[in-house]
Amino acid sequence: MSYTLILLIITVLVSIAAFSNNDLYNRLILWPGKMDNPAEYHRLLSSGFIHADYGHLFFNMFTFYCFGKYVESIFSELGKHEIFLVLYLGGIIISSLPSFIKNRNNNYYRSLGASGGVAAVLFSFVYFAPWETIYIIIIPVPGILAGIGYLIYSAVMAKRGQGNVNHDAHLWGAVFGFFFALLIDPTHGRLFLEQLMQPHFNWK
Repeated sequence: MSYTLILLIITVLVSIAAFSNNDLYNRLILWPGKMDNPAEYHRLLSSGFIHADYGHLFFNMFTFYCFGKYVESIFSELGKHEIFLVLYLGGIIISSLPSFIKNRNNNYYRSLGASGGVAAVLFSFVYFAPWETIYIIIIPVPGILAGIGYLIYSAVMAKRGQGNVNHDAHLWGAVFGFFFALLIDPTHGRLFLEQLMQPHFNWK
């Protein structure tokens, strides 16, 4: 069984369990006001395994599955299959850090969801295949263009700090995923630049 499928199953099971178990939910959620000692730092990761509702869970896991299996196969071909776990789990942790730091004195702030890890996987995909099609709802868009738009939107919304969506997690998860892939396979960096210079569009 692939790591993508294992992580997806674990996330679905933990999320569903937390929907009806407030104690579990409160133990796992990113809650900076509660993280005043190292014993609580697990929330930087555990918050990525719970979700607000079924819609939130479905969107994250559907996106993760679509792109995760592709990126995992690339790492496997590179002989670094297990590194995919570091990409996804590291994406959750790294993307949680800005929210934790910014809200350490805000006891009302909470954050949850796998978006940081999913963004990391998605932007690793963009690194390896910048012109492959990504569907935004039903609109086909080249990955690199969708990625740039995603970064700009996340940065603007994170600066505004409005709404319930953790745009910081989206932004930093994406940045982590791209540079993580570059670090793991730096030789592909030249190919990435060559691909950018040879745009192609697949609107299927």
